[in-house]
Amino acid sequence: MDSVERLQSLQNAILEAIARGEPLAAIMTSLCLRVETIAPGVVCSVVAADAERRLQPLAAPSLPASYADALRDVLSGPRVGSCGTAIHRGCAVEVTDIATDPLWQGYEGLVLPLGLRACWSSPIKARDGRVVGSFAFYYRRRRGPDALERRIVATCVHLCAIAIEHEEVRARNHQLAYFDSLTGLPNRAQFNDAIARMTAGAEPCFGLLLIDIDHLKAVNDTMGHATGDRLIETVAARLAELPGAGTAFRIGGDEFAVLLPGCRQAPQLRAAAAGILAAMLPPFDCDGSTIIPSVTIGAALAGADGTDSVTLRQNADFALYHAKETRRGRYVRFKDGLRTTMMRRVQIVQAVDDALGNGRVLPHYQPIVRLDTGEIVGVEALARMRLDDGRIVAAGEFHEAMLDPKVAYRISGQMLTAVAADMAQWQRAGLDLRHVGINFTTADFQKGDLVQRITRACERAQLPLGNLVVEITEQVIMGGRRDGVARTMGALRERGIQVALDDFGTGFASLTHLLDFPVDIIKIDRSFIGGIEAGARSSVIVEALVGIANRLGVKIVAEGIETTEQLARLRAMGCSLGQGFLFSRAIPAESIAGFIQDLRRGGPLMQPEALAATAA
Repeated sequence: MDSVERLQSLQNAILEAIARGEPLAAIMTSLCLRVETIAPGVVCSVVAADAERRLQPLAAPSLPASYADALRDVLSGPRVGSCGTAIHRGCAVEVTDIATDPLWQGYEGLVLPLGLRACWSSPIKARDGRVVGSFAFYYRRRRGPDALERRIVATCVHLCAIAIEHEEVRARNHQLAYFDSLTGLPNRAQFNDAIARMTAGAEPCFGLLLIDIDHLKAVNDTMGHATGDRLIETVAARLAELPGAGTAFRIGGDEFAVLLPGCRQAPQLRAAAAGILAAMLPPFDCDGSTIIPSVTIGAALAGADGTDSVTLRQNADFALYHAKETRRGRYVRFKDGLRTTMMRRVQIVQAVDDALGNGRVLPHYQPIVRLDTGEIVGVEALARMRLDDGRIVAAGEFHEAMLDPKVAYRISGQMLTAVAADMAQWQRAGLDLRHVGINFTTADFQKGDLVQRITRACERAQLPLGNLVVEITEQVIMGGRRDGVARTMGALRERGIQVALDDFGTGFASLTHLLDFPVDIIKIDRSFIGGIEAGARSSVIVEALVGIANRLGVKIVAEGIETTEQLARLRAMGCSLGQGFLFSRAIPAESIAGFIQDLRRGGPLMQPEALAATAA
């Protein structure tokens, strides 16, 4: 076989090895060995150059391992032997006498003892012109390359370039597949592989921490996604730098996981979580804004809390959700009761989701009356769900589903549509109900489209906006962006829509909310009304609230009135409006007209006999 055929055979063999996906080092070793058979007396080496142009030996099968070790991580430069200089210059370097050539000064001791006297190195270039390595011929006597060797090297440099670029693509694809592009941490795919390996043994021994960044959405909304990304990067960096053998992964937008091999006891798990919480305490600066990261942690211990990956992840998730609801910014380890609670919630969410899809979430209406005359001045729309068997259940039966913002948003949307249709029907029937209250949640305010949704619903039903009352709890104020909630409330009131603060007195710093978030109506929570008969403290509080509301020009509604004694006390205090079982439970829309007509025929609602009959 002549030299041309042998070069063609070499090229075919190397290209096939690249196509099969063999390791780069193995391909380069095969290349060197084949070349050394074509050109007897030649010693081959292949060196890669990393991003900083440091030498990373790939193959030199005829040289001792100590030679490759001596070159590893050496920075290329103008006088770094033939290979380092060729990479630095980007052109071939021929040294016919290593012993005397200044390019080898300080490096000659690596090769002269091996009997090598000359070296010819050619740069390997990628298609974009980057120098990615060098291919070298060493000779045992002082000489340069002949014509055949030049043809061989031209072929080999081309093959090396193809192989190294193929490896770069493979490494880049692996990075994209298994590492998070923002933080550089291993991603969900790597986490899945890791936890599957760790649970494959008979007795898995590790801890799992699931970590959620608190308030990331608020940071994105108020300070921009660039700041949110900085927050994610900072949390990731602090997790990666924690001492110990744990591995951090980014498994979602604001969620991380840490696997702790060898963690056998709950105190170890708790100590690791404490270390993470402590690491988050230092603030960092982002474009002049000071941000203090906060995370919430849920945990599970392999063995005690599950032995397979699915169970462990579910249980750690349950602990995380529970922590976010009850101990935000802190740590909760899984316990058996959490699984039951969370599974029940999942079932409730599924049931509500099914009811929403089939139009089985509907409003019932509880009258709001003037306490002095008994006149019905409005109603509050309360969500009800019709079960598959036809039974109607109150919101208390599915309130846990409302903790899911998407479910809460869908419920309020369906309620708004139904309430607008009912109001239009009452209007056509000549029924004079001046105000209809409907409850909205934090999810409605966070979405940012509440004003538009209400406006569209009223326009479709041809209703004046002033007939609707938007009821919110103090949780909406506390759970949303204060400026965003205030702006939405202001926009609603500008359009003539009244805003009521529901369950007043059950939240934090209730009175301060009246200063920062002006409302039209205050609804005193039933927990205060229930105690005004026997409890002097409740009476004092309610009377004070009535006085404050009257002075502010705000209407006040007492909720949960159930006895004539409570009614009498509220009248004496000057409370003008109320609702509760004393007057009526929540009833379907189609019953409202008949209910009001029956009252009108039966006389004033405030007569004791009428009250007794209605309450029954």
